[in-house]
Amino acid sequence: MQKVILIAGPTGSGKSEIALRLAKKINGEIINTDSMQVYKEIKILSARPENYYNISHYLYGNFSVKNNFSAGKWLKKVKLNLKKIINKKKQPIFVGGTGLYFKLLTEGISNIPKIPDSIRTTARKLNAKLGNDKFYSLLIKLDPLIQYKIKKNDTHRLIRAYEVMIFTKKSLIDWQKKNKNHFSNYQFIKIYINPENNFLQKSLRLRLKKMFELGAINEVKKFSKLNINSSLPANKILGIQEIKKYLDKKISLEQAFEETFIRTRRYVKRQRTWSRGHMKDWTSVFNPNFDILIKKIINLVTSS
Repeated sequence: MQKVILIAGPTGSGKSEIALRLAKKINGEIINTDSMQVYKEIKILSARPENYYNISHYLYGNFSVKNNFSAGKWLKKVKLNLKKIINKKKQPIFVGGTGLYFKLLTEGISNIPKIPDSIRTTARKLNAKLGNDKFYSLLIKLDPLIQYKIKKNDTHRLIRAYEVMIFTKKSLIDWQKKNKNHFSNYQFIKIYINPENNFLQKSLRLRLKKMFELGAINEVKKFSKLNINSSLPANKILGIQEIKKYLDKKISLEQAFEETFIRTRRYVKRQRTWSRGHMKDWTSVFNPNFDILIKKIINLVTSS
């Protein structure tokens, strides 16, 4: 059975570097498993790898922020790229911080029919008009099953649940219970990079400082000029809203930095909470010395 390596972990844990070093050692190629690193216009704030060092990377910076890039679209691209890697007799390595993407790989995806663009547009406009609180109240009347399953502030999933219910007359939750797994013929080696909190806090601050130095402000200036729909996923990229407030002279640069840092820490906390609930069968590893860590991962791969 073909082995496929999955490397997950919180933002700032060093996943991309670990995957790259591992790929060099074991003749691997890397598939992006981060929902924000797919966007070509946002390289700095999404922390897209700066240098691939002659290792093939897939699904990084290939799609525009102007369009909705769904988990289903990601999965279709993955199937093609995974076959390509295996045909080249390379070792596939998935790396990223989007738990949902890993869940799709290991548990499958529901076969929800394609929602017409007219319904999707109507759903987005209705959400923008009502705001999340009123939209949520409307949604749970239509689909009581989503209560406690989707948070009020998760605009993207609220809109998705609404459009699915309107078009299919069936709850998103019911659809998700009938998942189809396209990857049951692979042996997944599930590795979770789990640094200590002190290491991670220092890493997050240094990482954010580097982003600001590399030109995050200009990146957001260009992004703002695109004037994309506020409900599109790219708007969730950490730092965009905070830097926009700085550009609008509502806060200082220092405040923009600190607000982004605080929001990043909260995001990391959510990632870790999610992993505790959904990644119980993953092997948790970490060592600040990445050379030692890579050796440990290679041992896990070879012994599996």
